[in-house]
Formats: sequence, structure tokens, C-alpha cells
Amino acid sequence: MLSTTLLCGLLWLCAPLISAKSISGNRVLVVAEDPAIEGDYSQFLGDLEARGFVLDIKSPRAKDLALFVHEERSYDHAVFFPPTSKSYGNVLTAQNIAQFVDREGNVLILTSSSGTTDAVRDLATQLDIDLPPRDFIAVDHFNYDATSSPEKHDVVLIPRPTESEDSKNYFAGKPGEVIAFHGVGHSISNRPLLFPILSGSRTAYTYDSKEDEDGTAADAWAAGTQMQYITALQARNNARVTIAGSTKMFSDEYFEMTVKTPKGEELPVHNRDFAIQLTQWTFKEIGIVKTVAVRHYLTNQTDAEINPRMYRVKNDVTFEIELSEWKSSHWTPFSASWAPFTIPSTDTLQLDFTMLDPYYRVPLLPSSSTPTSTIFSASFRIPDQHGVFAFIVDYKRPFISYIEEKYTVTVRHFAHDEFTRSWDISGAWVWIAGIAVTVSAWVVFCALWLWSKPTVESEKKTQ
Repeated sequence: MLSTTLLCGLLWLCAPLISAKSISGNRVLVVAEDPAIEGDYSQFLGDLEARGFVLDIKSPRAKDLALFVHEERSYDHAVFFPPTSKSYGNVLTAQNIAQFVDREGNVLILTSSSGTTDAVRDLATQLDIDLPPRDFIAVDHFNYDATSSPEKHDVVLIPRPTESEDSKNYFAGKPGEVIAFHGVGHSISNRPLLFPILSGSRTAYTYDSKEDEDGTAADAWAAGTQMQYITALQARNNARVTIAGSTKMFSDEYFEMTVKTPKGEELPVHNRDFAIQLTQWTFKEIGIVKTVAVRHYLTNQTDAEINPRMYRVKNDVTFEIELSEWKSSHWTPFSASWAPFTIPSTDTLQLDFTMLDPYYRVPLLPSSSTPTSTIFSASFRIPDQHGVFAFIVDYKRPFISYIEEKYTVTVRHFAHDEFTRSWDISGAWVWIAGIAVTVSAWVVFCALWLWSKPTVESEKKTQ
């Protein structure tokens, strides 16, 4: 009895340590046909387990495989490895995977040059991502590993993204770091929900390795900076889908390899750090922003009502929104740009005060902060137009969960006893003086008329 109680106590104490850092949950489905996946990708899968995820590795044709049970998700996240056959079976269809995303499930899809299933291809088409056919391969004759691919140049060296001052980049590393990539590139549309993570250089392209054996790229599928190696999509419900054109870049071999540039410089790759960052974002461990509170009230009034339903034209109003950002294990103050409490930039939050069209669009600047959140505020004067208005915050930036807040208020006109009296208007003083002079002159005229009488001439008496 004592040992059981002690064991339960230890499990209770260790529960916070082994819980997942994702805000969505810790259940991960890993779909793979190759039984050697646990050996070839042990570090990639081990890093997920070390962060508290519970992995369920299953074949796409397993009898007990199901994305939903009683209309509820069986898993919170899914990782799809490319199968050896042309399909994932009847369970993992494009429609079911899309429904999994609609239920706020997060998906990481790994493709390769050996082929892509019809389900993944159909899903990518729905996302406006164009995947190349079978046997296509990405090459770069100026940025390749001279050790592993001295002739084919199909082990591409990609510079790791660096930090940006205008927007957040959760995949950034130090300047000079490279990522080894062996796979295919794809093209994307200008859909605003798509975010390129790794793009090709000006000298990279994807071609048919069987028909174009010399690699001259006479008919390249995608080329240059328009070709993407890894692309992410954040749906309107903030579910995340990431499509990577390489499976090998997540293997133990590519995690530990040292590459040599065409100039002979030996460099260690940073695939493992990048894979950790990629899965952290895809599985909602980072880049999650929530609204803690929204307040609007009359400015410069200590006893002002918070969030009233009605304002008057020409009222001075202050709007505040309190935001927090989730970073792996705790909530932190959110910064709309890399440097908090700075001048407005392209990444600044904005407030729209709109009726049919925005009357005002003003920046929301950080005014104060708490240990877990940042308060952004803006003050303005309500326009001289009565009607139904709305405070709208619509913040959509790459790699950050969307912020959509809308609060409707009524703006009334002046009441009868609220209009400014004429003597309070300096421009009316001339006319008021003219009226006063006219009235005074009339009173004086009447007084003179009433209190004055005509002179009477004396009559001369005659005999």
C-alpha cells in the first residue's frame, strides 16, 4: 500500500515534466510503412518524445488506424512519411486529412523524389501547392555538397534563415549556418495563408531525373526563388500544415553529416536544430498569440465605464487590447515586432474604427506590460457621425496565430442639452454683439419715443 501511494505521488510530481509543450495536446500520429523508420529517424522522433509528445507509429493500412473516434480527433498532430506504394489506403484520404485540419489538427507532410501519394497531392492542390511528379529532383550547381554529390549536385546546401527586424522568424539561425537538403521543390500560389519557410536560390531548379539525365533543366518544373523547399499553411482556424520536399533532411544521417562547399569549405549542418524549430511551430509550441482582455472607455475619466455599449459623437475614446504569446511552456508578453515599445513599423497592430468603411485606422502601440502579457492601446476622437460602429483588430502575420477581435458600439448624436451654447463659440461673438447692439438701439429708440413729447407753440391772443 505504501509503495503504491509513493508511486502515485512520484507520477503526480513528474506529470508536469513529461507533459507536452504544445498548447494543442501531445498525441502524435506517425504514419510510415517502412519498419526501419525508428532506426533511421531515431533522433527526429526522439526529440519529439523528449518534448513530451506521445508518438503512435502506425502503417497507413493498419486496421486500428483512425483519425476520428465518435467525431472527435484521435490525435492532435500527424506526421506523414512517404509510403512505398501510391496511396495511404482508405483511411488517410485527402478528404479525411482536410477534415482533420478543419478540426484544428496539425499536420507535417514529408515528401520525396520517389513519389507522392494521391491523397497528399490532392491535399496540396487544395492548399494551392503544386507538387512535382515522380522522379523529379531538386539540384543547385552552385550550392551543393561536394562530398556526397560531387556530380549530380542533388544534395543542396540551403542558407538557414536569419532574424528579421520587421517580422518574427521562428526558424532563424546564426548567419553562415547551412541546411542539407535532398528532395524536390514545389511551387505555390500567392494565397495569403501560405508562408514559404525555405526557398530556392536563383541557381536552383527541379527537373525530371529520368528523362533529363544530363541535368540541363530544359523543362524545369520549378526554378529560382519561385521554387520552395518547405512551405507552411496556417488555416483560418489557426491549424497548421507544413509540407517539406525532403525526408532525408530529417534522418540521423543528415543530422550528423558534415558538408563541403564547392569552394572546399567544410561546414557542419544544422538540420537537427531546424527540424526542432519546424516541429515546434507546426505542433503549436511557439507562435501562439491569445487575447487576454479587450477594453474601451472614455479617455481622461477616472470613473469611466469599461466597454460601454454607447458613445456620443466627438467623445475621446481609448481602446486597449492585452495579448500574450505562448513559448513552449509558459505565456510571455507579446511583441508585435522584434523590439518592443518602438515606433510603428510594418508589423504594428492596427485598430479600425469602422461603420461601413473604416473611419479611422490607427496603430496600437504598447503602453504597459505585465509578467505574461503586453497591453497595446490607442486614443482617438469619435467622428461627427452617429450610427453603429465597430472596433476591429485584424492582425494576420506570417507564423503567428491570427488575431481577430470585433466589438460593436452605438454612436449617438448630441442630446438637446449637450449642444455647445453660442456664447461658448468664439466665432459667434461678433453676431451676438450685433444682436445686442440692435436690441439696445431699439430699446433706446422706444424709450425716447415714449418719454418724449412734441413742443407746443403758444397761441397769440387777439382782441
